[in-house]
Amino acid sequence: DYHAGLTRASCVRVTSQHPKGTEIRNVRQLSILSAEELNIIAKEIGLEAINPVHLGASLVVEGIDDFTHLPPNSRLQAENGATIVVDMQNGPCNYPAREIETDHPGHGKGFLPAARGRRGVCAWIEREGQISVGDTLRLHIPGQRAWAHQ
Repeated sequence: DYHAGLTRASCVRVTSQHPKGTEIRNVRQLSILSAEELNIIAKEIGLEAINPVHLGASLVVEGIDDFTHLPPNSRLQAENGATIVVDMQNGPCNYPAREIETDHPGHGKGFLPAARGRRGVCAWIEREGQISVGDTLRLHIPGQRAWAHQ
């Protein structure tokens, strides 16, 4: 996987904290998407469906409303104890738009606005274990109040 490993080189997303290429903790090990949000994006750009591979998905979940806006440090845990920690919302980028455009000419250009707020989350593995298609994941939301200075 492109984002595997405990550390990674810093990228444009964190250059205000770390010069590009600095070794930092990898909290972008996984890209998790919502089936429901993918369906909304597809509909808005005029497609029946979007291949999650075009968006770099590591995992697609369903049944969690407003998935992209899960609070940081939320956890998805499989019955075997495998646990994934949400880092933050994944912002739209041009890579998926280009992939969609290649397979569906005329539809990729609408991806960025359609995906805003629906691009899923970046996450990291807290406890290793097998997660398979059809597994049930429990969602654990950290106790916190809304930040008063937003």
